[in-house]
Amino acid sequence: MTLKQELAQKKAKSATTIPQDKYAVMQKSTQALLEAKISDKALKTGDTLPEFELPDEHQNPVGLDEIHSGKYLIISFYRGGWCPYCNMELRALQKHADVLGQLGANLVAISPETPDNSLTTLEKNQLQFKILSDKDNHYAKKLNLTFQMPENLKEVYHSFGIHVDHHNGNSDFELPMPATYIIDTNRTVIYHFVPEDYTQRIDPEEIVAFLRNR
Repeated sequence: MTLKQELAQKKAKSATTIPQDKYAVMQKSTQALLEAKISDKALKTGDTLPEFELPDEHQNPVGLDEIHSGKYLIISFYRGGWCPYCNMELRALQKHADVLGQLGANLVAISPETPDNSLTTLEKNQLQFKILSDKDNHYAKKLNLTFQMPENLKEVYHSFGIHVDHHNGNSDFELPMPATYIIDTNRTVIYHFVPEDYTQRIDPEEIVAFLRNR
């Protein structure tokens, strides 16, 4: 099963298992982001990726140059280990890590979660690539990827036992869009996927096909 098929299956199941009033709040929040077209302002193909130094899952600082040792770097922004769609994407990237490496690409994931929570995400998904913590979304904001969670969505998540503030170690309730970027050795973005809809992710097989055609 491809990642897109897995995501579609999860979305269809959620539509029938989540109480309709809560599901409606989630859908309305996503629709608001789509209508705002916040991705129009985000970093995109042709732009230069800003430098960064972020702590990894063991709280060691990691700079862009340190992880960009190949021809390409694939960066996946995810909302948090509490998000099932994010976990599906991370596992799918791990499954394709070897072939991506053969094509000269390194992988890294970035989220606003604290390093301790990032470590939990890494371990439960058995990831072999680094997860970096973007505290308060400082780096994601530079890329214009962030948005504020509406109050009613916070309440829905709390009813599910999801406390974004605890995961992120702050009370901002800001999240990044689940963006994926591929950059070259000049830090130029050569591919971008920036969906407002958190249930949509780029399939790693599409990344593989893109790199094979370079």
